[in-house]
Amino acid sequence: MTKRFAPATERNRDPLLDVLQAYLPNQGTVLEIAAGTGQHAAFFAPHLAPRYWLPTDVDEESLASIKSWAMEVHCETLLTPEQIDVLANVWPVEGRELPVPVTAIVNINMLHIAPWPCCDALFSGASRLLETSGVVVLYGPFKRRGEHTAYSNAAFDENLRARDPHWGVRDLEAVVAVAERHDFECQTVLQLPANNLAVVFNRLLTGLLAADATLL
Repeated sequence: MTKRFAPATERNRDPLLDVLQAYLPNQGTVLEIAAGTGQHAAFFAPHLAPRYWLPTDVDEESLASIKSWAMEVHCETLLTPEQIDVLANVWPVEGRELPVPVTAIVNINMLHIAPWPCCDALFSGASRLLETSGVVVLYGPFKRRGEHTAYSNAAFDENLRARDPHWGVRDLEAVVAVAERHDFECQTVLQLPANNLAVVFNRLLTGLLAADATLL
Protein backbone atom coordinates (compact mmCIF):
# COMPACT_ATOMS: atom_id res chain seq x y z
CA MET A 1 0.00 0.00 0.00
CA THR A 2 1.18 3.55 -0.74
CA LYS A 3 1.12 5.73 2.35
CA ARG A 4 0.79 9.37 1.39
CA PHE A 5 1.84 12.28 3.58
CA ALA A 6 0.53 15.84 3.75
CA PRO A 7 2.63 18.22 5.88
CA ALA A 8 -0.35 20.52 6.50
CA THR A 9 -2.17 17.68 8.24
CA GLU A 10 0.56 17.42 10.84
CA ARG A 11 0.31 21.16 11.47
CA ASN A 12 -3.47 21.44 11.81
CA ARG A 13 -4.33 18.18 13.55
CA ASP A 14 -3.95 19.40 17.15
CA PRO A 15 -6.10 22.55 16.77
CA LEU A 16 -8.67 20.47 14.90
CA LEU A 17 -8.68 17.83 17.61
CA ASP A 18 -9.49 20.52 20.17
CA VAL A 19 -12.51 21.53 18.06
CA LEU A 20 -13.72 17.96 17.64
CA GLN A 21 -13.38 17.18 21.34
CA ALA A 22 -15.40 20.27 22.16
CA TYR A 23 -18.22 19.95 19.61
CA LEU A 24 -18.70 16.32 18.57
CA PRO A 25 -21.40 14.25 20.28
CA ASN A 26 -19.97 12.12 23.07
CA GLN A 27 -20.72 8.87 21.28
CA GLY A 28 -21.61 7.44 17.88
CA THR A 29 -19.78 7.03 14.58
CA VAL A 30 -17.98 10.01 13.05
CA LEU A 31 -18.15 9.82 9.26
CA GLU A 32 -15.19 11.54 7.60
CA ILE A 33 -15.93 12.56 4.02
CA ALA A 34 -12.85 13.03 1.78
CA ALA A 35 -10.34 11.61 4.26
CA GLY A 36 -7.42 12.13 1.86
CA THR A 37 -4.15 10.64 3.07
CA GLY A 38 -5.71 9.09 6.18
CA GLN A 39 -3.44 10.96 8.59
CA HIS A 40 -6.34 12.70 10.30
CA ALA A 41 -8.24 9.45 10.73
CA ALA A 42 -5.23 7.69 12.25
CA PHE A 43 -4.63 10.59 14.64
CA PHE A 44 -8.21 11.41 15.63
CA ALA A 45 -9.64 7.92 16.15
CA PRO A 46 -7.56 6.97 19.22
CA HIS A 47 -8.08 10.40 20.80
CA LEU A 48 -11.85 10.43 20.25
CA ALA A 49 -12.75 6.97 21.54
CA PRO A 50 -15.25 5.64 22.48
CA ARG A 51 -16.58 7.29 19.32
CA TYR A 52 -15.96 5.28 16.15
CA TRP A 53 -14.27 6.94 13.17
CA LEU A 54 -15.20 5.91 9.62
CA PRO A 55 -12.91 7.47 6.97
CA THR A 56 -14.11 7.61 3.35
CA ASP A 57 -12.87 8.92 0.03
CA VAL A 58 -13.78 8.68 -3.63
CA ASP A 59 -10.20 8.09 -4.77
CA GLU A 60 -8.68 4.59 -4.80
CA GLU A 61 -5.17 5.87 -4.05
CA SER A 62 -6.47 7.78 -1.07
CA LEU A 63 -8.27 4.69 0.23
CA ALA A 64 -5.03 2.71 -0.03
CA SER A 65 -3.19 5.43 1.91
CA ILE A 66 -5.89 5.51 4.59
CA LYS A 67 -5.58 1.76 5.06
CA SER A 68 -1.81 2.07 5.35
CA TRP A 69 -2.04 4.72 8.06
CA ALA A 70 -4.73 2.73 9.89
CA MET A 71 -2.47 -0.32 10.04
CA GLU A 72 0.04 1.68 12.07
CA VAL A 73 -2.29 2.72 14.89
CA HIS A 74 -4.11 -0.58 15.60
CA CYS A 75 -7.16 1.31 16.88
CA GLU A 76 -10.36 -0.71 17.40
CA THR A 77 -12.56 2.32 16.90
CA LEU A 78 -11.01 3.19 13.52
CA LEU A 79 -13.26 1.46 11.01
CA THR A 80 -12.28 0.08 7.61
CA PRO A 81 -12.37 2.93 5.06
CA GLU A 82 -15.14 3.00 2.49
CA GLN A 83 -15.44 4.54 -0.95
CA ILE A 84 -17.98 7.34 -1.09
CA ASP A 85 -18.69 9.71 -3.95
CA VAL A 86 -20.31 12.64 -2.18
CA LEU A 87 -22.37 13.38 -5.32
CA ALA A 88 -24.08 9.97 -5.22
CA ASN A 89 -27.80 10.05 -4.42
CA VAL A 90 -27.26 7.33 -1.82
CA TRP A 91 -24.01 6.74 0.04
CA PRO A 92 -23.03 3.09 0.64
CA VAL A 93 -22.75 3.74 4.38
CA GLU A 94 -26.50 4.39 4.47
CA GLY A 95 -27.11 0.69 3.97
CA ARG A 96 -24.28 -0.57 6.14
CA GLU A 97 -24.64 -1.86 9.67
CA LEU A 98 -22.26 0.11 11.90
CA PRO A 99 -21.29 -0.55 15.53
CA VAL A 100 -23.23 2.60 16.44
CA PRO A 101 -25.16 5.09 14.28
CA VAL A 102 -23.53 8.06 12.58
CA THR A 103 -23.83 11.10 14.86
CA ALA A 104 -21.38 13.45 13.13
CA ILE A 105 -19.86 14.19 9.74
CA VAL A 106 -16.41 15.77 9.41
CA ASN A 107 -15.19 17.26 6.15
CA ILE A 108 -11.66 18.67 6.03
CA ASN A 109 -10.24 20.68 3.12
CA MET A 110 -12.65 19.42 0.46
CA LEU A 111 -14.98 22.22 -0.58
CA HIS A 112 -12.32 24.35 -2.24
CA ILE A 113 -10.96 21.44 -4.32
CA ALA A 114 -14.32 20.10 -5.45
CA PRO A 115 -17.08 21.43 -7.71
CA TRP A 116 -19.62 23.62 -5.92
CA PRO A 117 -22.44 21.01 -6.20
CA CYS A 118 -20.44 18.87 -3.76
CA CYS A 119 -21.40 21.31 -1.00
CA ASP A 120 -25.10 20.69 -1.57
CA ALA A 121 -24.48 16.94 -1.86
CA LEU A 122 -22.56 16.92 1.42
CA PHE A 123 -25.42 18.46 3.37
CA SER A 124 -27.98 16.36 1.52
CA GLY A 125 -26.16 13.24 2.71
CA ALA A 126 -25.89 14.67 6.20
CA SER A 127 -29.63 15.29 6.31
CA ARG A 128 -30.26 11.64 5.39
CA LEU A 129 -27.89 10.28 8.04
CA LEU A 130 -28.02 12.56 11.05
CA GLU A 131 -30.66 12.86 13.73
CA THR A 132 -31.51 15.97 15.74
CA SER A 133 -28.30 15.91 17.78
CA GLY A 134 -26.16 15.39 14.69
CA VAL A 135 -23.22 17.65 13.94
CA VAL A 136 -21.36 18.61 10.76
CA VAL A 137 -17.85 20.05 11.08
CA LEU A 138 -16.14 21.73 8.12
CA TYR A 139 -12.54 22.91 8.03
CA GLY A 140 -10.63 24.90 5.45
CA PRO A 141 -10.17 28.38 3.97
CA PHE A 142 -13.30 30.46 3.45
CA LYS A 143 -14.19 33.93 2.27
CA ARG A 144 -16.31 36.09 4.60
CA ARG A 145 -19.01 38.25 3.02
CA GLY A 146 -17.38 37.73 -0.36
CA GLU A 147 -13.92 38.86 0.73
CA HIS A 148 -10.79 36.84 1.40
CA THR A 149 -9.62 36.90 5.01
CA ALA A 150 -5.92 36.96 4.11
CA TYR A 151 -3.70 37.72 1.14
CA SER A 152 -2.43 34.14 1.19
CA ASN A 153 -5.98 32.85 0.79
CA ALA A 154 -6.54 35.12 -2.21
CA ALA A 155 -3.36 33.81 -3.86
CA PHE A 156 -4.39 30.26 -3.04
CA ASP A 157 -7.83 30.84 -4.56
CA GLU A 158 -6.28 32.18 -7.77
CA ASN A 159 -4.02 29.14 -7.99
CA LEU A 160 -6.93 26.75 -7.46
CA ARG A 161 -9.07 28.37 -10.16
CA ALA A 162 -6.16 28.28 -12.59
CA ARG A 163 -5.85 24.53 -12.01
CA ASP A 164 -9.60 23.90 -12.32
CA PRO A 165 -12.27 26.58 -12.90
CA HIS A 166 -14.72 24.54 -10.81
CA TRP A 167 -12.50 24.86 -7.72
CA GLY A 168 -11.95 27.84 -5.43
CA VAL A 169 -12.20 29.16 -1.90
CA ARG A 170 -15.90 29.25 -1.02
CA ASP A 171 -17.86 32.07 0.54
CA LEU A 172 -18.88 31.02 4.04
CA GLU A 173 -22.26 32.72 3.77
CA ALA A 174 -23.05 30.69 0.63
CA VAL A 175 -22.11 27.48 2.46
CA VAL A 176 -24.31 28.42 5.42
CA ALA A 177 -27.21 29.09 3.03
CA VAL A 178 -26.82 25.60 1.54
CA ALA A 179 -26.71 24.10 5.03
CA GLU A 180 -29.88 25.91 6.03
CA ARG A 181 -31.74 24.54 3.00
CA HIS A 182 -30.98 21.09 4.40
CA ASP A 183 -32.06 22.07 7.93
CA PHE A 184 -28.64 22.63 9.45
CA GLU A 185 -27.84 25.70 11.53
CA CYS A 186 -24.38 27.23 11.88
CA GLN A 187 -23.52 26.89 15.56
CA THR A 188 -20.08 28.46 15.62
CA VAL A 189 -17.19 29.66 13.43
CA LEU A 190 -13.72 29.27 14.89
CA GLN A 191 -10.54 30.91 13.61
CA LEU A 192 -7.75 28.35 13.37
CA PRO A 193 -4.08 28.70 12.36
CA ALA A 194 -2.98 29.43 8.79
CA ASN A 195 -6.11 31.53 8.05
CA ASN A 196 -8.44 28.52 8.13
CA LEU A 197 -11.83 28.20 9.78
CA ALA A 198 -13.62 25.41 11.59
CA VAL A 199 -17.37 25.71 11.07
CA VAL A 200 -19.78 23.68 13.20
CA PHE A 201 -23.38 22.98 12.15
CA ASN A 202 -26.23 21.41 14.14
CA ARG A 203 -29.19 19.51 12.73
CA LEU A 204 -32.42 21.44 13.21
CA LEU A 205 -35.39 19.66 14.76
CA THR A 206 -37.78 21.39 12.34
CA GLY A 207 -36.36 19.47 9.40
CA LEU A 208 -36.83 16.15 11.15
CA LEU A 209 -40.40 17.00 12.10
CA ALA A 210 -41.18 17.89 8.49
CA ALA A 211 -39.68 14.60 7.30
CA ASP A 212 -41.76 12.67 9.82
CA ALA A 213 -44.90 14.47 8.73
CA THR A 214 -44.51 13.19 5.16
CA LEU A 215 -44.73 9.64 6.48
CA LEU A 216 -48.11 10.17 8.14
